Amino acid sequence: MASDELSSKLNKRLLIEDGSAEPVAVELAHPSSNNNDDGDSEDKPVSDSADSELGAKLQRRGELNEGRGEVHMSKVCNPYTEFKEFSRKQIKDMEKMFKTYDTGKDNFIDLMELKLMMEKLEAPQTHLGLKNMIKEVDEDLDNKLNFREFLLIFRKAAAGELAQDSGLDILARLSEIDVSTEGVKGAKTFFEAKVQAISETNRFEAEIRQEQESKKQQAEEQKQRRAAFKELQSAFK
Repeated sequence: MASDELSSKLNKRLLIEDGSAEPVAVELAHPSSNNNDDGDSEDKPVSDSADSELGAKLQRRGELNEGRGEVHMSKVCNPYTEFKEFSRKQIKDMEKMFKTYDTGKDNFIDLMELKLMMEKLEAPQTHLGLKNMIKEVDEDLDNKLNFREFLLIFRKAAAGELAQDSGLDILARLSEIDVSTEGVKGAKTFFEAKVQAISETNRFEAEIRQEQESKKQQAEEQKQRRAAFKELQSAFK
């Protein structure tokens, strides 16, 4: 069909610009010239959205080649230092949720994985709704969510920047991760925010010490259980 032929040629052009294919002279037929002898016009494009998406990619690639487009690079993120408004426990809970729905284990949540997430949260979204959810926090424009962009959802939720009952607002509310009272975003006044920002480092260090103490206590309890078990075994010998 005409749409398949056009899609094939557009994909070919993308490959040529990437350097993964040799250029071949081709002539794109104008839709109005694609008439057969009996005047049948049933082979009109039926996938305009796919063609327009490929066309948009070509246009963006051309802009980048001409120096007119902006390249969006993924940021290297340390969540504990960049998202100081959240506690370590909150970030670990978000990371656990992210990994649960990253079924492809590629450190991204794509549209289908987001679809599954919203279905599991009993708040299914339309295809367009899912695309809009990703678009709102997709800073590198790759049409999927990395962990940093996933955290942005909860930052926006804590700051009240999400439209009420929007897809991302529903996701944040149903995630069972409470972000309403944590950090600088939850401070009532500028002075309170300043005081809280100064204490961020101390809080961060205290949380690390608490984690270390908890691990030591668990190791000690495990050691005591093993000793008690060995003592019980020896009593039956």
